[in-house]
Amino acid sequence: MVDEKGDVLTGDHILYAYACYMQDRGKLVDKPVVATVMSNFGLFKALNERGIEVVKTKVGDKYVYEYMTTHGCRLGGEQSGHIIFSKYATTGDGILTSLKMMECMIARKKKMSELCEGFRMYPQELINVKVYDKAEAQNDPDVQAAVKAVADQLGEKGRILVRESGTEPVVRVMVEAESDELCLELCQRVVDVIKGKGHAVKD
Repeated sequence: MVDEKGDVLTGDHILYAYACYMQDRGKLVDKPVVATVMSNFGLFKALNERGIEVVKTKVGDKYVYEYMTTHGCRLGGEQSGHIIFSKYATTGDGILTSLKMMECMIARKKKMSELCEGFRMYPQELINVKVYDKAEAQNDPDVQAAVKAVADQLGEKGRILVRESGTEPVVRVMVEAESDELCLELCQRVVDVIKGKGHAVKD
């Protein structure tokens, strides 16, 4: 979506805005909001600060919906914009999402940008490393040690995610932190270990 200022809003913005709206009306009924591991760290932080539980699934709206149906959740989606309102649909639906967000704007008497206040997207760096063997690269003790060191350094102020691509011979290294510079530095630190251990395919 695009707000009245011309800023692009991701699926994470939509999840935050609508989750807050549902919370205000007592409609979350003690069920978590369902996101994926690729949702921005800022979403988890903002929802937690509101006292709203949020869980992560694997990437893919089918995994989001699977969790929602198993646990009776009413709101879930992906950063890409696939938002599922389980009371009305079993898949992400752009028209339904736009109607629900307009409902939210009208009911709360706020502009789109105002609905997203309280949610700050954390800077993110993502580096894809082409490797010979995805599992071997991820399971390397030195790589795991580097990932843990970054996670320990970030603490509650960011996160690191290292995962295999489901479609390419690639390991994705993603860091979210408080600045672009820190994201790049920490991401590169892990990538350097992957390359240094000989897992990366040379160009």
